[in-house]
Amino acid sequence: MASNGMMAGMQGVFLVAAELSRRGYIVSTTSRSAIGADLLVTDQRCQKAWSVQVKTNSKRAGFWLTGKKAKTTASPSHVYVFVNLCGGKAPTEFAVVPSAEVAKRTDYVRRSTGSEWYSYSHQFKPNETSVGWEVFGDPDGSKQPRT
Repeated sequence: MASNGMMAGMQGVFLVAAELSRRGYIVSTTSRSAIGADLLVTDQRCQKAWSVQVKTNSKRAGFWLTGKKAKTTASPSHVYVFVNLCGGKAPTEFAVVPSAEVAKRTDYVRRSTGSEWYSYSHQFKPNETSVGWEVFGDPDGSKQPRT
């Protein structure tokens, strides 16, 4: 049986895919064994492509666990989308962040027990539920994305 964390993660991936599709991008999920990319995205002219890593919290939170590789994975074509499902209450929150920024801002904590935690923090402003989608540029491929 799938854990609640796995179910939340899958829900986040499909919500991000749906949002990107709604915005006009071509989106495909990767196999569950793909390391570092949950989605592959391209504009409609296939001029630009991105790999997308989705990190999901089942409840509203100001941070997401990222893992060790977030500190070293930085590419102009790799993007993170951080999702808060808000405990099933609308609206879902999305923070779209270039991987270079995630690499710079990922915090590392080593507990006295020896456990290690890597996390990225973002605080949504009041009434803000979705930020950063402009990193993908225009879905029709006519304008270059912001880098």
